[in-house]
Amino acid sequence: MTTRSRFRWTSLILLAVLLGGGAVVVRHYRGSDAAAQANKPRAPVPIPVKIASVEKSDFPVYLTGLGTVQGFNTVVVRTRVDGQIDRIAFTEGQIVREGDLLAQIDPRPFQAALDQAKAKKAQDEANLANANLDLQRYTKLGEFATRQQTDTQRSTVQQVTALIAADDAAIANAQTQLDYTTVKAPIAGVVGFRQVDKGNIVNAATQTGIVTIAQIEPIAVIFTAPEQHLVDINAQLAAHPLEVDAYTSDGKRLLSKGTLSVVNNQVDTTSGTIRLKAVFDNKDHVLWPGLSISTRLLVTTLKDAVVVPDDAVQHGIDGLYAFAINADSKAEVRKIKAGRSIDGRTVIEDGLAPGDRVIVAGQYKVQPGSLVSAAVASADAAKGQ
Repeated sequence: MTTRSRFRWTSLILLAVLLGGGAVVVRHYRGSDAAAQANKPRAPVPIPVKIASVEKSDFPVYLTGLGTVQGFNTVVVRTRVDGQIDRIAFTEGQIVREGDLLAQIDPRPFQAALDQAKAKKAQDEANLANANLDLQRYTKLGEFATRQQTDTQRSTVQQVTALIAADDAAIANAQTQLDYTTVKAPIAGVVGFRQVDKGNIVNAATQTGIVTIAQIEPIAVIFTAPEQHLVDINAQLAAHPLEVDAYTSDGKRLLSKGTLSVVNNQVDTTSGTIRLKAVFDNKDHVLWPGLSISTRLLVTTLKDAVVVPDDAVQHGIDGLYAFAINADSKAEVRKIKAGRSIDGRTVIEDGLAPGDRVIVAGQYKVQPGSLVSAAVASADAAKGQ
C-alpha cells in the first residue's frame, strides 16, 4: 500500500470516529433536555363547569297542594210530579242553558185537572152573580123583607166569594202541576248520563233523578293548605284577591288561573290543614268536575330577594353551601342560608351577594381552590329544568 492510500484510509477512519462521537454527544444532550422537561412541574388544567350569576329580583311565595275540581253548582234534576216520560230532550254530555227543556212528562191528566178547576170557578162565579141579585132584591124590599132574610143572603154572597177564591188557588195549583210536566234545566252547565229513558213511569218520591247538571263556567277547586299559613292567607286575602294556579297532578302543565274565594270556617284538627276554595272562569273547559290537580296559591312576593338556581345549592356535613368563582377563576366554598324555593330558584338569606358567580353544574369535580373553566348556563339549565 502506498503512502497516499494509507493516508486516505486514516482520514476516513478519523472522520467516522468524529461523526460517531458527535452523534453520542447530541443524543446525550437531547436525553438530558427531555428529562429536564419531564421533571418540570405542569400547570393545572382548568375544570370545565357551568356557572350562573346571583341575582336580585322579586320572588313570588307560593303554597303548593293537591286539590279536586268540583262543579260550581251541581243539581240532580228530579221530576216533581208522577207520570210517564213522553220525551227526553237532551243529549248526554250536552251543555245546556238555564231554562232549556230536558224532559216532557205526559201532561194530559194535569191539563184535565186544570180544566176542571177552571170549570168549578165558572160555576161558582155564576152562583155568586145569582146570590148578588137575590141580595139586591131583599135590600130593595126594605121593610117587606125580614132582617134575617137579608143577613142570610149577604152571608151566602160571602160564602160563594170565598169559594171563588178557593177556585183561584185550585187553578194556580193545577197550573203549577201542569208546568212541572215540562222538566227544564234549573242552571246552566253540562249534563251527565241519562238516568231514565223515554216511556218509563217516574214519581216525585223517587230519589233517582233524570240527570245531573254540573255548572262548569265558572268552576270551583277545593284544596288544602297547612294550618300554620292560615294567618298569612287571611291577612293577604283581606288586602287583595289571591291568585291560584291550577296545574296537572304531576305539576308540569299549567291548566288555568283563578282566585281564592273562600277559607273554610274551621281547621281540620286531624290533618292540621285548612280547606280552601278557588274559583276559575274555565272558559276553555280545561277543568272538569272530579279532576285531581296540583294547586299553587300566591301568598305574597318578596321584594329584591337574593336568588340563585336550585342546582347551585349543595348539601354538606356542616349544612348548605355553594361554590363561588373568585376573580382568579378559582372555586371557593360559601356557607349559605337558604329560604324558600320554587320554579327552580332558591332565595339565599345569607352567604351570597348579587353579582356573585356560582357553579350550577360540574361541582362533583371541584375542590376548594380548583381552577375552573366557566361556561354560562342557559336559562333552563340555571333553573334546573
